[in-house]
Amino acid sequence: MSGSMEFSRAGSFVPTAAAVCDPAESHAAAPESQQTKWAIEFEKVSKSYGAHRVLVDLDLQVRPGEKVTLIGPSGSGKTTVLRLAMTLENPTGGDIRVFGESILFDTAGKPLSIRQEARIRRRCGMVFQQFNLFPHLTVLQNLMLAPTTVLKQSWEQAEKSALEYLRMVGLEGKVRAYPAQLSGGQQQRIAIARALILKPEILLLDEITSALDPELAGEVLDVVRGVAHETKVTLLIVTHEMRFAREVCDRIVVFDAGRIIEQGSPDKIFSHPESERTRSFLQSVLNH
Repeated sequence: MSGSMEFSRAGSFVPTAAAVCDPAESHAAAPESQQTKWAIEFEKVSKSYGAHRVLVDLDLQVRPGEKVTLIGPSGSGKTTVLRLAMTLENPTGGDIRVFGESILFDTAGKPLSIRQEARIRRRCGMVFQQFNLFPHLTVLQNLMLAPTTVLKQSWEQAEKSALEYLRMVGLEGKVRAYPAQLSGGQQQRIAIARALILKPEILLLDEITSALDPELAGEVLDVVRGVAHETKVTLLIVTHEMRFAREVCDRIVVFDAGRIIEQGSPDKIFSHPESERTRSFLQSVLNH
């Protein structure tokens, strides 16, 4: 394939075949028994740290290609949902399925092997609050590392793909720069490109603008808008950027004390919330 994904000078998002994360191309079709209407599904998922219950019997389903934002006060369990989905932590109870496959147990109910878990986890990508770039590698090397080690691409293939994703995030001129030479916004855009280069079907975004000032945050959110509007990637987002969530997402899920208290379309949640807790939370963040 050839082509690139980039922003035009007017700021529009222009993806082409080589760069769009199309699940049909990046992964083989699942067996019929594993085909499902859910990209990711949490069933009665609980998470505790000692006596502290972070998540309580979570039931949440996200359709393929759906863009979902999790909102709620700090400590309500939102980031834990993403970390569990990425297998960075294990739940205390319940099950999590990615395109119908449990990320915890095999068909016999036994814990997955490391190899089985890694295969399923490759269908997900995650971008964190902190950029987590390798400081001793250049921007280009940071992007090429995963394709050459995980996907076993040749150096030439990985370099071509990396340059395409750098154009996507508007940083093709920084290939030889090191992370310390970039602004926080630029580093986060590189982190997004690094996640997308593996062509995940599900992208998890955890407060990716929380460490940035408003101008730099805007640059990062523009990249995510492009991904949301122009690709088939399923997005599960944790953010306090309410305006962004309202504009980009199909559904808003409101958390409080480890439980979902309300969910619905952005218009419903922001204009006609049913829960008093939702109303008070939105009033506090929107008037801040």
